[in-house]
Amino acid sequence: MAIIKANQEDRKIMARLMRAEAEGEGVLGMLLAGNVMVNRVFANCMDFVDIRTIPQMAFQSPGGFEAVQKGYFYQRAREKEIRLANRLINGERFHPAEASLWFFRPDAPCPDEWFGQPNVGQFKAHCFYSPRPEDCPEVYR
Repeated sequence: MAIIKANQEDRKIMARLMRAEAEGEGVLGMLLAGNVMVNRVFANCMDFVDIRTIPQMAFQSPGGFEAVQKGYFYQRAREKEIRLANRLINGERFHPAEASLWFFRPDAPCPDEWFGQPNVGQFKAHCFYSPRPEDCPEVYR
């Protein structure tokens, strides 16, 4: 059962965004990036108050994803990534992004904090950051 609302077009947007943000990190990298995306729609806190849909999440400005400004994002969604997006929309979560609302790829080692949020882990080149439970309890569903 889906934990966020998503029609077929929403699922394609998320699939394209996962690919554009993390294809170089492989399937698990795309799943981790997708966890962050679902968390941003699910949690109603911090920078994501009133972000309730996949298009709102994908095109949030400021604070959204850089990939939507690049041509690669606008290529057709592929079935492989749509299947991955469906898994996440249906509630699958992966460490270290289970409760993460942010990730980025630094040019140096992962900082312990990013904009005041603690580092919860790294996968390949991406660092993941989750809010403290008292700041965003919803994301710890």
